[in-house]
Amino acid sequence: MTLSFRQPLPLLDNDVLRTFVAIAETGNFSTAAEAVFRTPSAVSMQIKKLEEQLGATLFIRDARSVTLTAHGEVLLTYARRMIALSNEVVARFIMPELSGVVRLGAPEGLGERLLPNVLKAFAAHYPAVMIDVTIDTSAGLRRRMNEHRLDLALFNSTCGLERYEGQVVYTEKLVWVGAKSGTAHLREPLPLSIWEEGCAWRGEALARLDAMKKPYRVAYLSGHTMAQHAAIIADLAIAPLPRSFVRGDMAILGEKEGLPELGGFDIRLVITERQTGPIRAVADCIRDVFSEFVPSSA
Repeated sequence: MTLSFRQPLPLLDNDVLRTFVAIAETGNFSTAAEAVFRTPSAVSMQIKKLEEQLGATLFIRDARSVTLTAHGEVLLTYARRMIALSNEVVARFIMPELSGVVRLGAPEGLGERLLPNVLKAFAAHYPAVMIDVTIDTSAGLRRRMNEHRLDLALFNSTCGLERYEGQVVYTEKLVWVGAKSGTAHLREPLPLSIWEEGCAWRGEALARLDAMKKPYRVAYLSGHTMAQHAAIIADLAIAPLPRSFVRGDMAILGEKEGLPELGGFDIRLVITERQTGPIRAVADCIRDVFSEFVPSSA
């Protein structure tokens, strides 16, 4: 595209840039259309107009997905910066009082999967608020809340057994997980990979095994999801996990493998009594993210 130096440069529309970023992040026009509340045809028209404005092809399309071209990669960096700056400007005028630091706690597995969605959604609306995140076991987070070292926290709470106060924002089924085509569940005593003391999933699993008098041993003990997954994939142990944690290289085990059925667990949101505007805003964002979270089926 050739422009005269007297001709003004075209102005990019932030709504179009949001659509572009949504496509780049999802790799799919239809999924991005749902995220920006537009029809797929409207999204296609937006991208066509954007490519015409810039005189460059932004996506390589195939039957299943789309990927960024080299020009698209360059634009993605600028688009994210422009959207973030726009949000910051708007927030400066519309919500000037919402600023400061909010201290949020979450369990490690939950933090890895869902906290990025929470932080991203919150930053888009309240860029002047900084979230200080603490990752710990549910028991450790409860202590921090009691000591007023956190403003709000997410806890894992096993359904029907121990229950924390607070609001239930999500409920999910616990399942036994082993390596796909693995044999760890056949060994005696049963080798387990579990979290450290204070984890709600650990207590549920051990209580069920004790109730059926099934011998087991703790083969791997870790407070990190990555280490636990490694033991499962290597077929060294099995573990109790939320169903949505199960990946393609894992298998769900149950009664036919001689294992007790596990219950569910709640994710509960607890908020300090001394609530400020930013704290309430973070809590609202967490509720919104969990209300839209649909775990992948195993």
